[in-house]
Amino acid sequence: MALPEDDLSASQALVIDSNPTSRSILVSQLRDLGLGNIAQCARLADARRQLEYRSFDVVLCEQHFANEASSGQDLLDDLRRNQLLPFSTVFIMVTAEATYAKVAEAAESALDGYLLKPHKAAQLGDRLRQARIRKISLQEIFSAVEAEDFEHAAQLCQQRFETRGLFWLYAARVGAELLLRTGQYAQAQTMYEAVVQAKTLPWAKLGVARSLLDAGQTARAASTLENLISEDPSYSDAYDVLGRAQFELGKFDQALATYKMAANLTPASISRLQNLGMMTYYAGDRQEAEKILDRTARLGLDSKMFDCQTLVLLAFTRLENGDGKGLQRCRDDFARLIEKDPKNERHQRLSGIVEVLSSIQQGQFAQAVDAVRTMALTISSPNFDFEAASNQLALLAQLANKAIQLDEVASFVDTLALRFCTNNTLSELLAGAAAIHPPYAERIRSAHSQILKITEYAVSLSMSGDPQASVKHLLFHGNATLNAKLIETAYLVLHRYVDKIADAPRLSEAVNDLRTRFATQSNRSAFGEQRRQPGGLTLRGGAAPAKAASAVSPGGVKADQ
Repeated sequence: MALPEDDLSASQALVIDSNPTSRSILVSQLRDLGLGNIAQCARLADARRQLEYRSFDVVLCEQHFANEASSGQDLLDDLRRNQLLPFSTVFIMVTAEATYAKVAEAAESALDGYLLKPHKAAQLGDRLRQARIRKISLQEIFSAVEAEDFEHAAQLCQQRFETRGLFWLYAARVGAELLLRTGQYAQAQTMYEAVVQAKTLPWAKLGVARSLLDAGQTARAASTLENLISEDPSYSDAYDVLGRAQFELGKFDQALATYKMAANLTPASISRLQNLGMMTYYAGDRQEAEKILDRTARLGLDSKMFDCQTLVLLAFTRLENGDGKGLQRCRDDFARLIEKDPKNERHQRLSGIVEVLSSIQQGQFAQAVDAVRTMALTISSPNFDFEAASNQLALLAQLANKAIQLDEVASFVDTLALRFCTNNTLSELLAGAAAIHPPYAERIRSAHSQILKITEYAVSLSMSGDPQASVKHLLFHGNATLNAKLIETAYLVLHRYVDKIADAPRLSEAVNDLRTRFATQSNRSAFGEQRRQPGGLTLRGGAAPAKAASAVSPGGVKADQ
């Protein structure tokens, strides 16, 4: 494919290398190729900050950093996982290693090039040119992604895959990702399996598992992932997805062990440390959770990869440990986050949780009770989510642990539990959040049993030949509790027996109204703010990211590697 000569004088490049001599050589070579604006970093932490808040046309990154625990590969993985590397950026890894495993790893990470030392400027120029050919070749696909025409983009990928056109494997990966995004799990699985048959690649096997997991076939997904990890024990993305599968199966101990393995493989990964810290917290090991969450905050507070729920859980552990100074640091950290992004509603909401914890720690119990009562007014709001429920139950448990009782507390606990106990995993997470006051944990489990009984009775009605009564029963309790399981079961029964239900149109309207307002169809086991699914490509439509040095909210990235 012909590529016209480009004027690179307006392009921006970043060189990341801890060795000043090597860094100087790379900068000089880029200048010889015509690049006019080149930034330099000697540390990965500095490079991460640069890449989070600025867009570069070219990134040259050394693989090994002698005095750091992480590598250039770790940096690339974190950027890719957290939607921070635009499709337009050419990312080339520089290393002295020439082993097949390293070259394969580079290809798996969707690198644009892998440059072996020593090299000449002409070799670097060839790598840049080859990378730009791929960018231009795939431009039509990513233009459709930018325009959020995902169906057309998926069709373009499918065509290139079937005709084995230029970069067909990469197009297949993008196409499967688009199919997953649009809920076409079976089609995505088919495409991934076709790639595996054509050329066995770990990302394609992982894609099969992700398709199974998104389609609700969690046990099959877990089995596929276990086989993949046995073949490639260093494939960190596979551990992320396996941890999610084990989590959804309610196997918290196994999920915790898997997240530990992922964090050990990439010790500088903020997102993996967050997963491990949160899982450790909900598994009940508060002492160990405090250590991991604290390390995550110190490592990643200024990073876009940081999830501020980490600070909330850290504040809970410090209250339980009587660490007033540590709790104050959580307040100070939230103040920094809000100062950087004052319009972020989630930061404001979670900061309010920490303020209540501080009031409890300082013995200002009346103030804490008033704040909790105010928060409780939003329990029935469509925007009130599982995270909010978990945090509020934890607050109520902390008050009860201090022998501070609200007259209406039992009603609060029951309302929260009846709404969010949709499966055993989520019920146990809520019970874990309230574990410091066991009676509340038992009320939560009791609410889950109540939801199961309502569902079982409704199913028995439909099986006995009265599906209309089943839907009405589920709709009545769904309206009363806002429980996603009841609402979704009503939807399933209605659609299965629509021909046998005389009042189907009216019931359908009522069920769909609840599904839409409370987004029950997307209710899943999760903690923290969800970003890109491990193992996938980030494909985002919309405007390009701002090229400002100041902090910006995640989003607007065109498409990353």
